[in-house]
Amino acid sequence: LKLSTLKLGFIGFGNMATAMADGFLRSGVISPERLGAASRRFDVLTAKTEARGMKAFQTTEALVAWADVVIVAVKPHLVESVLAPLAPLLAQKVVLSVAVNLLFETYEKILPAGTRHLSLLPNTPVAVNEGISLCEATNSLGEDREVIASLLSALGLCEFVDTHTMSAAGTLSGCGPAFAALFIEALSDGAVKHGVPRQLAMSLASQMLAGTAKLQLATGMHPGAMKDAV
Repeated sequence: LKLSTLKLGFIGFGNMATAMADGFLRSGVISPERLGAASRRFDVLTAKTEARGMKAFQTTEALVAWADVVIVAVKPHLVESVLAPLAPLLAQKVVLSVAVNLLFETYEKILPAGTRHLSLLPNTPVAVNEGISLCEATNSLGEDREVIASLLSALGLCEFVDTHTMSAAGTLSGCGPAFAALFIEALSDGAVKHGVPRQLAMSLASQMLAGTAKLQLATGMHPGAMKDAV
């Protein structure tokens, strides 16, 4: 694989897939004409792909035949039935899965022997290149690992972790944005109650959270010490 020429296709184009596509496009790591997608509702798909300058495919077979890297972004319970008819085509591709809880050993059973594949858990902030792509250290990418890591690093932090850590770490990084949003919402509501305009309240809360996170990352301070310093 070459990062400068690879074509990337999404099987399924829901919230996570669109967030990843937006992050790739925003970073400039891949151009719109080298991104494609296929999903069950072609009318909905085309509205999303046209807005991004991407290619829309009417069948998953056509998408996989075109792509070098295939991202499986359908619901976990659908993965096996969606991939089964694509097996001969996928054997020659790099397969990345963002389906929750489907890890290396599962894909070893689903995909043809020798298929290069990686399971990962991205989070929604990848859309603005400030996300996390948590990757299973056990994978079969081989010499393509460096290229895939570079691709995912365009979305933010890319970390490879042991299989037994994927669930807990993935819950932290993947579900964490919902808790952060809840915190922002609660702080904003409190400010609005005391007369601060809604938009200003949300901007202040979001910037406060972003700034605090950057401070911790830059200094390595324990959150407890940061709390005491306020």
